[in-house]
Amino acid sequence: MHPARRRTGRGRTPLLYVIASVALLVMAAPFLWMALSAFKTKQDLTANPPVWIPSRWTLDNFTALLDQLDMPQYFLNSLIVAVLVTVSNLLFCSMLGYALAKLDFTGRSKVFALVLAALMVPGNLMILPLYVLMNGLGLIDTYAGLVLPFAAGAFGVFLMRQFMQSVPDELLEAARLDGAGEWYIFWRIVIPLVKPALATLTIFTFLGSWNNFIWPLIATNDPGKYTLPVALATFANDPNRTVGGGNGMLMAGSLLVVLPVLAVFAVLQRHFTQGIATAGLK
Repeated sequence: MHPARRRTGRGRTPLLYVIASVALLVMAAPFLWMALSAFKTKQDLTANPPVWIPSRWTLDNFTALLDQLDMPQYFLNSLIVAVLVTVSNLLFCSMLGYALAKLDFTGRSKVFALVLAALMVPGNLMILPLYVLMNGLGLIDTYAGLVLPFAAGAFGVFLMRQFMQSVPDELLEAARLDGAGEWYIFWRIVIPLVKPALATLTIFTFLGSWNNFIWPLIATNDPGKYTLPVALATFANDPNRTVGGGNGMLMAGSLLVVLPVLAVFAVLQRHFTQGIATAGLK
């Protein structure tokens, strides 16, 4: 490389770090404000000008939130729905992705075209048909009504199909020659090779299900079946909550909503980043 060009590249590196740091700060600022506000007193929450760091750290917002809302039940509802949706997507999307990538059957290209077409349909357009269907099946105000509409998604099928195409066909043919069946090949050979894709699908599906607001709001009339986002939104619109303490409780509740997602990402980040790194090599 030419020396002048090398010096130019080195000169750009600090500038790129500065730009990346500023962008990170801008993106993280709302989260930091929410996390810090969850531990603020009423005086800090209503201070003018606003204060970032609490003058006195307190857990009063969390205790008040637990007193006024049935947070364990809402948390359990969200956890049950998110886990069931995630597990069902991992199972069904990987199975269909394997069939589209490695099995030769009549109409395979048409099924894949249907998956691509489903990716282009806005999710909000499906809310009314889904509600009519779930209501007709008597699944409103049930966990099944919250889980079944999202038990498999077109994005998950497309993701798994693309990753499974990278599995060598020669490896599968060798297994078939040794007498292995398709179920054995799928579970013992293919699934271990696509762990990055499974981790990516787990993060996106869990995040989408945990933060889903519109469908749980429509599909639940019983407060006992509310998920965390619906419960917090209902509490935010409650005219009886106090301005200072209410906002602090909202920040505390929002922090509780975010923590499980961060935990899932922390556990799976190694596979997730590996999936992103290898995606460009396919």
